[in-house]
Amino acid sequence: MRGALLALLLIAALAGAYFAGRSANRAAPTAAVGRRVLYYVDPMHPSYRSSRPGKAPDCGMPLEPVYADSPGAAALALPPGAVQIDANRLQLAGVQVAKAEEIPGSRTLRLLGRVEVDDARVYRVSAGADGWIQRTFDRSLGSFVHKNEELATFYSPEFYTQVSGYLVALDRQDGAAKSPAAYSPARSVESAELALRSLGMSERQIREVGESRKQPEEIALLAPADGVIVARDLAPGLHFEHNAEFYRIADLSRVWIIADLYEDEAAGFKPGAEAAVIVPGSGRRLEARVSASLPLLDPASRTLKLRLEARNPGFLLRPGMFVDVELPASAPSGVSVPAGAVLDSGRSQRVYVEDGEGVFVPRQVESGARFQDRILITRGLKAGERVVADGAFLVDSESRLKSPAEAPAAPTDAAPTVATPSSAPGAPEQAAIAMAMPQPAAEVDPSCGMKVDPASARAAGNTLVYGGKTYYFCSRRCKERFTGHPEQYLTGKLAAGR
Repeated sequence: MRGALLALLLIAALAGAYFAGRSANRAAPTAAVGRRVLYYVDPMHPSYRSSRPGKAPDCGMPLEPVYADSPGAAALALPPGAVQIDANRLQLAGVQVAKAEEIPGSRTLRLLGRVEVDDARVYRVSAGADGWIQRTFDRSLGSFVHKNEELATFYSPEFYTQVSGYLVALDRQDGAAKSPAAYSPARSVESAELALRSLGMSERQIREVGESRKQPEEIALLAPADGVIVARDLAPGLHFEHNAEFYRIADLSRVWIIADLYEDEAAGFKPGAEAAVIVPGSGRRLEARVSASLPLLDPASRTLKLRLEARNPGFLLRPGMFVDVELPASAPSGVSVPAGAVLDSGRSQRVYVEDGEGVFVPRQVESGARFQDRILITRGLKAGERVVADGAFLVDSESRLKSPAEAPAAPTDAAPTVATPSSAPGAPEQAAIAMAMPQPAAEVDPSCGMKVDPASARAAGNTLVYGGKTYYFCSRRCKERFTGHPEQYLTGKLAAGR
C-alpha cells in the first residue's frame, strides 16, 4: 500500500514537471539560434518593448522577439526623422546624392549667353521721299554686303524735281564763270546737293549726275557700310512713303553677348573684367570684356542682363546664337551643396545626409550666398558628406510620414498610452519603452481596461457580440472573464482587470 502511494506521487511529480516545462516554453519563447534579438514586444501592443523575454504586463501573453534581420527592424532602429529607402524606390523617384564640396575664394561662373547686335553698329537704309520700287537684287536676310554696294533702285517724282534743280544750278555755275553776276552760283549748287542728300541720294550718284549732266531714270539704294542684312522690307513695284525703312545692316565685326546673372552674383563683377566665350560645335574660345554699361534687371526672371563686348573674327558669332560664357568671379570660401539639397521652411533650413546605404538623416543647417545652382553652407555640414541633391522633397515627405516629431501634433485624447504596472509579473527586470507612434483606432477591453487593436483581436478570435455590440479583448483570458459576468463588467460592479 505504501509502495503504491509512492508510485502515484512520483508519477504526479513527473507530470507536473512536464506541464511546467511546456508552460515555461510558452511563456518565454527562445530566440532562434544564430539570430540577434533587438528587443521583445507585446504581440497585442507592439508599442510595448522589453530588453528581456517574459510576459506582457497587460494580459500575460508571452513577449515575442524582434530580430535584427526582421523586415522593418532596421527602420525602427533609425534615428528620429531618418528614413530608409531601397535602391529600386530611389531610382524610380529620381533621388540623387551629391557630395558637399569645399570651394575656394574664387570661382568660375558658367553662363549661357546670347549674341546680339551692337546698337551703335546698326545702319538703316531708307528714302526721304515717296516713290515706287523698281528693281531689287539678290540681297536677302543674312547676306553680307560691302559699303556702296547697290541694293535696289526706285523712282520718285520729288527726286526728279530736285535733280532738275541741281542741273539748273550747275548750268548757272558754268555761265557765271563766263560772265560773273551779283549772286553766288556756287551756293546754289551746294544747296541743291544738300537737298539731294537729305532725300537719300548717295554721294557717288550725286557726283555721277554732276559729271553726266543727265537726269537719272532711277535712284539707287546703296549699302552705307560693310555688314550683314538683318532686316529687309521691299519688293518690286512696291509704293512707299518717305522715311520708309528698306534694309537694316549690322556691322558684326564687334558684337554684344547678353548673359543672365542673379542679383547677388553681379556684385563680384566690374567693368572691363575679362571673360571667355566658347562657340558651340566648334569649341573655339574668344575673348570678351564686361561692358561699362549698368546691367538691366529683367522683372520677369528677376535676373540682371550682363553685357559683354567681343570681337568677331570671321563673323563666327551671329545674332541670336547661344554661346557658353566663362566668367571668373570672387566668392566666399566654404562648403557648398546643390541648391536643390536645401529645404527652407522659412524658419529653418535642413538637408538629408546619407548615413549608410539607402538611409538618410535630416540635419539642420545654416546657408549663405547662392551662386548659380549651388548654396554655401555656413554651419551644420562638412566637406565630403553626401546629401540628397535631387528629390529632397520626396525624402522629406517620407520622413514626415514616418516620424511623429515632424508630423502635426495629435490631440491629447488620441495619444496612445501603454500600461506598465510595477506589480506585473517580471516588471522589475523588464525595460519597457513606450513609443509615441501613431496608432490605428483602438477599442477598450471591457475586462482589463486596455486598448485593443480590433484587427489583431479579430485575427486571434478574441471578439464577442453581446447586446448587439461587438466587444474586443486583448487575450482569451480576458474574454473568458467577461463571458462569465458581462453585466457586472459593463455596469462597473467588477473592477477592471480583476
